[in-house]
Amino acid sequence: MQRTLTFSDHLRLIDERSTAFRAAVAAAPSLDVPVPSCPEWTLFDLVQHLGMGRRRSAAIVAAGPADAPPEKSAWDDGTGAPRERETLLAWWTESVERLTSTLHEAGPDRGCWTFWGDSQSPETSGAWARRQVPEIAVHTYDVQLTVGRPEPLPDEVALDGFDDCQFTLCSTDVAWPHEPAVVDYHATEGRSWRLRLSRDGAWAARLGAPAASEHPDPVDASARGTASDLVLFFYGRIPPDSAKLELDGDRRIFDQLIAWDPSV
Repeated sequence: MQRTLTFSDHLRLIDERSTAFRAAVAAAPSLDVPVPSCPEWTLFDLVQHLGMGRRRSAAIVAAGPADAPPEKSAWDDGTGAPRERETLLAWWTESVERLTSTLHEAGPDRGCWTFWGDSQSPETSGAWARRQVPEIAVHTYDVQLTVGRPEPLPDEVALDGFDDCQFTLCSTDVAWPHEPAVVDYHATEGRSWRLRLSRDGAWAARLGAPAASEHPDPVDASARGTASDLVLFFYGRIPPDSAKLELDGDRRIFDQLIAWDPSV
């Protein structure tokens, strides 16, 4: 049975994935190489984006309960990231240390502003810690892909990360603009999730293994793959027609989900 990760686990995984990210950047032939999975960015752009995002997250957690995020000046002095590689890597390390030290000080239960207030996830520092892990992991994959050595996301990261994607990024009380639908996701590691889409929004649930005598509930579409491939699919790194995924049912629903922006 999959263990539920704790706040301490998420802090550990932030450090682990951040170290892997740094190693991949250090191995790249140049900071000017384009990132295939982020076609408008060079490797330098990706490092700057991710580092600034960690600084912004740290500022949000440090601010505590709020109705809006802090002003940009709280996390960005306007100078940007340094362009020399070793200095850039030191800047990245400092960005992560700023984030983890802020999270350590806050603990898991501090109330914070979040961009997911209409979701099923709490608006806390612990939820911010959890959110960091798949973000850094997927961008680590981007860098590894750039240097020609992509690696699957570690199982622990991917299983918890896909759960977070469903409950934090997918769930919303904004009305689904298409026909109601039920979508199931199955990780080959043994975990499953269900997303119900309707005029009431999108609501996620974890699925247990049904008894042999039970008839499974009807679903409109499903996706099966490793947890890593499900996360990479969710983040647009694997296309719907990838041989790595087994899609069943109405595939148009996945296209609708990809195109849907509840904030608009």
